[in-house]
Amino acid sequence: MTNKEDGKSVSSCCSKEKGESKQSECSSSVKQTSVAEPESASCCSVETHKTDYLMWGCGIWVLISYVAFISGFELALEPVHVIAHTSFEMVNTMWWGVLLGALAVGLLGRIPNQMVMSVLGKPGSKSGVVRATMAGLLLDLCNHGILMVAMGLYRKGASLGQVMAFLIASPWNSFTLTLILVALVGLQWTLLFIVASMVIAWCSGLLFDFLVKKKHLPENPVKVEIDSDFDFKAEVKSMMKGADYSASNISNVMLTGLRESKMVLRWVLFGIVLVSLIRAFVDVDQFGLWFGATISGLFLTLLATTLIEVCSEGSSPIAADLVNRAGAPGNGFVFLMAGASTDYTEIMALKETTASWKIALFLPLVTVPQVLLIGWIMNGF
Repeated sequence: MTNKEDGKSVSSCCSKEKGESKQSECSSSVKQTSVAEPESASCCSVETHKTDYLMWGCGIWVLISYVAFISGFELALEPVHVIAHTSFEMVNTMWWGVLLGALAVGLLGRIPNQMVMSVLGKPGSKSGVVRATMAGLLLDLCNHGILMVAMGLYRKGASLGQVMAFLIASPWNSFTLTLILVALVGLQWTLLFIVASMVIAWCSGLLFDFLVKKKHLPENPVKVEIDSDFDFKAEVKSMMKGADYSASNISNVMLTGLRESKMVLRWVLFGIVLVSLIRAFVDVDQFGLWFGATISGLFLTLLATTLIEVCSEGSSPIAADLVNRAGAPGNGFVFLMAGASTDYTEIMALKETTASWKIALFLPLVTVPQVLLIGWIMNGF
């Protein structure tokens, strides 16, 4: 099967021969200059008409709980009330990030690979990891919106290190949440948290690229070559000039982004169901008695943030309580950072996007020790 791009015949990256591994299915380089045609979500995506029972089941659960709460339906049992309230709270907290993330994914699919990679820099390079870290810091989305964009970058050809640096630097570092943290814990601790998260993202990105180079982790099968004479500014001007800003096209971009983000939405919905069950049957208030500025307090914070799925907007007040009331700034930092590193939504999304459990499980393996070390140092102050 061949595709015509720029007048040249390009081999499809998805071979249908049996016996080939997923990594070998995507061995060819992809080079795109047209902005009129949206790209597929993945060079190895396979259309399937199977019903996604997990997504639909969790979606129905969340919808029923949400409607029950806003309708004022009398929920006699306390756990049932907590489940309904949690679904209401989580949906209201996350919806904008999910929609903006879907819009970003839809737009990303219409941007040429060369343009994306010219911004992120050369895959596997130190400067590329630094650029990805800064992009993650500057993008104002919640952790679930960021996740969809990060998976889109991987499908565009970003190295594993760039994707991880972008993902690790992003979840709570949005402009909005930074202002909230300044109000809650002060400018000094907020800036220290930001710098520490940048260091972890950068170090983790370099380590992931090193592990890929040493063949310990699989590399991104999508390859993009950037022309030496590629003019980024000229390409942007040309794309903006010829873009269709009609409402119908924008809605089409949004729908495309939602379709491409189905595997992330599935785990977001599952996360809402799980956190509603945890809040209903686990007494979270008792954790506050154990979160002191000690080694055991750090590990208990790690345990709590692993078990309790908290969106980035909800993590800031809890982290502030750990800084102000428990007197443990390191625990607050661990709650912010380790919550992203151990988030099952991110782990499962990584697994499905990269087709590798090893890559997904290396996210907490690489980042959590760094987070705990920096948290311990912060508590020493």
